[in-house]
Amino acid sequence: MILSSIQQKANIGKKSFAVLIDPDKFPHENLIKMVTAMESASPDLILVGGSMVMSKVESVVAVLKKSIDIPIVLFPGNLLQLTAKADGILFISLISGRNPELLIGSHVAAAPFLKESGMEVISTGYILVEGGASTSVEYMSQTQPIPSNKTEIAIATALAGEMLGQKLIYLEAGSGALNHVPQQMISAVKNNISVPLIVGGGLNTIQKVEDACRAGADVIVVGNAFEKDMSLLQDFKRIIHSF
Repeated sequence: MILSSIQQKANIGKKSFAVLIDPDKFPHENLIKMVTAMESASPDLILVGGSMVMSKVESVVAVLKKSIDIPIVLFPGNLLQLTAKADGILFISLISGRNPELLIGSHVAAAPFLKESGMEVISTGYILVEGGASTSVEYMSQTQPIPSNKTEIAIATALAGEMLGQKLIYLEAGSGALNHVPQQMISAVKNNISVPLIVGGGLNTIQKVEDACRAGADVIVVGNAFEKDMSLLQDFKRIIHSF
């Protein structure tokens, strides 16, 4: 079980390393290179999805499933990014925003398919944090991120998500963010919730990844950083698994 593995590691202070693959940025030839890089880096999870995704998620998941033995988890930006070929899905509710489609509307539409698929469905409270630049997720979701200096709002939002029954809280600065989620906010949210905390967006250097780990993130998600330099995967793995 994907969730139980994350929980067990978090309970003993161990970190999980997740790689985010946006199918639009990894056409088939680049995906093969990515598979080779991940075979040696061996992240704990592979997330597949993005804010837009014009490419077929199903074909990307099929290549990954055929090539490597790592849990493949959907990170869908919309209903077109669903496939039963994945091992699980982050069933994301964008709790930092007030767009009803992303709070519950799309979930209702997807629920029958997900039940039929048999994949592991992991309820996740998604909190978008201002990262110094307008991001794709901000534009596509039509929601405003929480200001990076409003830690108290992030805490209250995370608490509400946990109280509503969400099993994971995801603090995200957005793909391509100039600034990652502040360490102070990560620490404050972690200290106020009892479910595992995922952190992603803007983690494009070894130092930033290490800072997020030290601040209390249980799962570190990296994406844009390795698109031009896949060798970073090994460095990120080393840092994350050293905690």
